[in-house]
Amino acid sequence: MKDGFLRIAAATPSIRVADCLYNAERIAELAVKAAHSGASLVVFPELSITAYTCGDLFLQIRLLESAQAAVLQVAQKTAGLDMLVVVGFPLADGGALYNCAAVLYHGGVLGIVPKQNIPNYSEFYETRHFTPGPAFKTVMLGGSEVPFGYDMIFACEDMPGFRLGIELCEDLWVTSPPSGRLASLGATVLANLSASDEIIGKAYFRKLLVQAQSAHLIAAYLYSDAGEGESSTDMIFAGHNLICENGTVLAESQRFGTGLTFADVDLQRLAYERRRTSTFTVSHEQTNTVWFTMPVRELELRRTFSPFPFVPAGEGELSARCKEILTLQATGLATRLRHTSAKTVVVGLSGGLDSTLALIVAAHAFDILSLDPKGIVAVTMPCFGTTERTRGNALALAHAYGACLREIPIDNAVRQHFSDIGQDEDTHDVTYENAQARERTQVLMDIANQTGGLVIGTGDLSELALGWATYNGDHMSMYAVNASIPKTLVRHLVSYEAKSAQEKTKAVLSDILDTPVSPELLPPAGGDISQRTEEIIGPYELHDFFLYYMLRFGFSPQKIFRLAHLAFKDSYTPREIKKWLIVFIKRFFSQQFKRSCLPDGPKVGSVTLSPRGDFRMPSDAQAGEWLAEAQRIKE
Repeated sequence: MKDGFLRIAAATPSIRVADCLYNAERIAELAVKAAHSGASLVVFPELSITAYTCGDLFLQIRLLESAQAAVLQVAQKTAGLDMLVVVGFPLADGGALYNCAAVLYHGGVLGIVPKQNIPNYSEFYETRHFTPGPAFKTVMLGGSEVPFGYDMIFACEDMPGFRLGIELCEDLWVTSPPSGRLASLGATVLANLSASDEIIGKAYFRKLLVQAQSAHLIAAYLYSDAGEGESSTDMIFAGHNLICENGTVLAESQRFGTGLTFADVDLQRLAYERRRTSTFTVSHEQTNTVWFTMPVRELELRRTFSPFPFVPAGEGELSARCKEILTLQATGLATRLRHTSAKTVVVGLSGGLDSTLALIVAAHAFDILSLDPKGIVAVTMPCFGTTERTRGNALALAHAYGACLREIPIDNAVRQHFSDIGQDEDTHDVTYENAQARERTQVLMDIANQTGGLVIGTGDLSELALGWATYNGDHMSMYAVNASIPKTLVRHLVSYEAKSAQEKTKAVLSDILDTPVSPELLPPAGGDISQRTEEIIGPYELHDFFLYYMLRFGFSPQKIFRLAHLAFKDSYTPREIKKWLIVFIKRFFSQQFKRSCLPDGPKVGSVTLSPRGDFRMPSDAQAGEWLAEAQRIKE
């Protein structure tokens, strides 16, 4: 379970009704296959040893004794596997019969969990045979005393994040499923042994139920369903297996089939989510914990990771997301304008992506408020590094949106400032660059005063993470509409706008999308942009990936590197990923002081850096622990 990853499997064997030894053979065969595929847990359906549809045969002593023998047979046949095997079977104890899950490991029975909620409606008549199980006691099985009860967790000593809780079929469908209590007691993996018959529309509902329960409990939820071989007398079973993690479906089987369904769940991720969610219920009651040991092994992950975690994969979902984000940004700005009674918004327009998005958001906000777009004051301020391409795009963009355009060259003002402070114009250092950014901010602020308006910030989330902003220059505004938009998403938002724009607007937006990212603070080379941001600080797609997994889930540098290598294996070498990860860590920690005094801006996603919202970090925090781990990464 290196880095918290654990492979689990839901299994649907082909069985025969009331043929326990045959069923045990099929179960053992699938268990061996699951183990050879790296699984640490495999779960079989409800009453899979006997079949769910045995009816009054459940009252036959011959069947019950055969079922117990078959459970022990499965235990024996899987004794050499470093994997928990969970099978369903009926167990008679005293004067009651229970519908149970047996947890097998290394040839023995770790414990038996009985079903709590016994249905007796529609096609289900379980109360004719079964009794709800007790919280905890012991029973005899195969000559040994075994823990028995629904209030039980199976916990791995070698993998603290692996804590298994079990419920059976109807237990999930009731108002207060047992899994809720098990999760509050620390269970991170919840298994459901089910025999859910198939009727029209039920598969969709079943999937929603499992998905929602995994989200509600911040857990991995494995649902193993009965299938081929169950009696078709009154019901059809489809073997609809599901594995979900915190609301996300990781794996789903094809219905009306048999076999194994695998998923690699991330228990570290779940632990982080539970820690950060202060309303997650943690019970301090004593629980019945069954401990076991299991070797920790590194998986060759089957789980995939998008190189662009901030960007939805499907075109339809991406369009819907872009529409929603633009609406959130524009609504936030419209609310601020309404509250302050501002007459204008002032946007510094460079011809780059970020300022383009800010202008688009301003235009949408003015639409919400039914205001004249002439109240959008677009200011372009060419200086030493401005190219004709970006200048021309800034002018064309302002005209396309009907904004009030003001072109104010700042080169003379900056030269005067250089003279005042004794800066050599031929020395292209940080002072040379930042003086231009701060002069532009001063111009924007003063125009806002002139027009009774607000300066709209253009900087994005990725720049804030890296500190790629001039303190009290482009770092400052009166409302920062892009503050929670990562660079990889900015491009898609502008592209989305372009698709619905008129031809002239679409043409200028398309050229802006093709323009290299640059602050344009150094003189052009042959008329072209000479200062390319990603050549200096690294690829934004990598930095956005690092940012997402560091802030959203608190992953360590080693784990982030591992995921980045999987996601970008065709784009960057391990050495390149390590290099830029170290750059990210250094800049992220050293530049917090800029983020500690950010202007207001709307939160639109799960990762933001507002000091008043999601992320609070002291400006003097040391990066040593993170850098030391990153330096140890083997390429």
